[in-house]
Amino acid sequence: MNRDMERHKEFSRRALILGAGKVAIFGTLGLRLAYLQIFERQKFQTLSDKNRISLRLLPAQRGEIMDRFGAPLAVNKQDFRALLVPEQAEDVEETLARLAKLIPISDEEKEEVLAEIEDHHPFAPVLVKENLTWDDMAKVELNLPDLAGVSMEEGQLRSYPLGTATAHIIGYVGRVDKAEMTDDPAMSIPGFRIGKTGVEKKYDETLRGEAGQVQAEVNVVGREIRELSHSEGKRGHRLTLTLDSDLQMQCQEYVARQNSAAAVVMDVHTGEVYALCSYPSFDPNVFSTGIPADLWEELLADPTNPLTNKAVAGQYPPGSTFKMVTAMAGLESGAINVSTRFYCPGYYMLGDRPFHCWKHSGHGSIDVVGAIRESCDTFFYETGKLVGIDVLAKMAHRMGLGGKLDFDVPGEGAGIIPDRAWKMKHYKQKWEQGETIVAAIGQGYVLATPLQLVTMTARIANGGKAVKPILVRSIEDVGSQIPEWPMLGFHKPYLDLVHKGMTEVVNDPRGTARASAINEAPYSMAGKTGSAQVRRITAAQRSAGVNFAELPWKFRDHALFVGYGPVDDPAYAVAVIVEHGLHGGSAAAPIAHDILLAAQKRDPRRIRTVDDTSAKNVTDDKSVKANTAAKKTEKKP
Repeated sequence: MNRDMERHKEFSRRALILGAGKVAIFGTLGLRLAYLQIFERQKFQTLSDKNRISLRLLPAQRGEIMDRFGAPLAVNKQDFRALLVPEQAEDVEETLARLAKLIPISDEEKEEVLAEIEDHHPFAPVLVKENLTWDDMAKVELNLPDLAGVSMEEGQLRSYPLGTATAHIIGYVGRVDKAEMTDDPAMSIPGFRIGKTGVEKKYDETLRGEAGQVQAEVNVVGREIRELSHSEGKRGHRLTLTLDSDLQMQCQEYVARQNSAAAVVMDVHTGEVYALCSYPSFDPNVFSTGIPADLWEELLADPTNPLTNKAVAGQYPPGSTFKMVTAMAGLESGAINVSTRFYCPGYYMLGDRPFHCWKHSGHGSIDVVGAIRESCDTFFYETGKLVGIDVLAKMAHRMGLGGKLDFDVPGEGAGIIPDRAWKMKHYKQKWEQGETIVAAIGQGYVLATPLQLVTMTARIANGGKAVKPILVRSIEDVGSQIPEWPMLGFHKPYLDLVHKGMTEVVNDPRGTARASAINEAPYSMAGKTGSAQVRRITAAQRSAGVNFAELPWKFRDHALFVGYGPVDDPAYAVAVIVEHGLHGGSAAAPIAHDILLAAQKRDPRRIRTVDDTSAKNVTDDKSVKANTAAKKTEKKP
């Protein structure tokens, strides 16, 4: 009996231990289950949702770009596109082949898609085809059951209504390259585009906005069943530019008379750029949809460089348009005054070396106003020698030359205004006096962009206000971008002398641009012609009387003109460069004439007898007569 009691006790003890163990195990499992269901509920619900919910980013609507009057310069239009998720397709190549029977997909495009798939995760959607029509989309949608991994999406395609006329200003958008990738999630959106050039690039983040998203329920093979939520994201900011689109198109037509040219029109008081043209140009709409390789190669091979914004990035010797800088440097430094006269026999001797004036017979005794009017090189050789290169350089910088102007279009050229320190830094050589002589007439090392030259002209025309060119007038939700400009401290009587000389360049019978005068009241203009050597003239060529018009186009001199109008109350400044145009008076001045006339006619404050219709004419009879007469004049700077 005692033995039975001991056995019973031992069994009870074992049963208790086993029972306690079971309770502990099941208790632990229960607690773990409660923890997972209560405390970890959100985590596992999220994981579960990821298995049934597809999260897709949507590109935000890109901000529009408008001109000063609200005319569209860059807008968005509806676009349908086909996407493919590689891991959801049973056979990618077979799927592409089936899709190509429904919509136009070339073999080259197929290869690009396959290459892109190699560079992306298999679960990431890849853009197959965009810019599809409604009919194309309908065909694909009807056949989606046989196209595993394929989906259709509605998007936006960037459009540029003025095409070539604003290509160099607005720029274009393109697909994101690897080097351009950032941590912005929108960058991973198939077919997402960012600004590549122009305002589109400079203000890309402002225009881009914030991406939206779509949550959709999918089945086990990843096919979308229904949309759960849809957020459009935040539209990009709208930009309003200072451009006048009508004047821009007119100016583009004017510069298109030449093989290669550029022009800038600017408000002399505010710095607002009304037109900025570079010819030849290109169609930015082609870049939005993907430019064909053969067209790209053609643009690159063109000797007139249609992809280059000559108005902003082109750097040229300013030639005689620089003479106002030399005149102001001479007057401000006291080296010359209103009564100073130098004798021009047709050349200037520095030691035993002659520096020739453009007029071989010379200008005789001439003062500063006459030297500007007739573009006498000898007068400015002498003035430059008296002033010295460092004083010349200081005045040029005050005028807006020799440095970037922080313009709203990328790729701006800085130009070159040399001085003693500059030459020592770049060439490890001392400055020579002969280099001052040629710099005084805008040659030698001196380089400037048309944008800088129009800035120089505006600062002269407005009485010495330090304006800079402004292209973006306002940003949505930010406001005006037009600042107040300080004064440069120029002495008014000296500016008046320069104004008088520039007025006589155009309106005096002896002026170098007399054939381009505006003879239509109440409109008028003043200015300065210039020619810039591309190739040095040798003594033998000068003796032989070489005809530069017979040289190959690329060796001919550049033609320049800067000016403003109207004369009595300047409102607009203009700078024109005609590459290899030979003479400013015959090639560049007629273009400036038409631009300044058109600008003044479009200004409602200055319209007197001209109605809206005639104000929009590209060229009037007087312009044609002026252009014809210009070709008959003596070839001058």
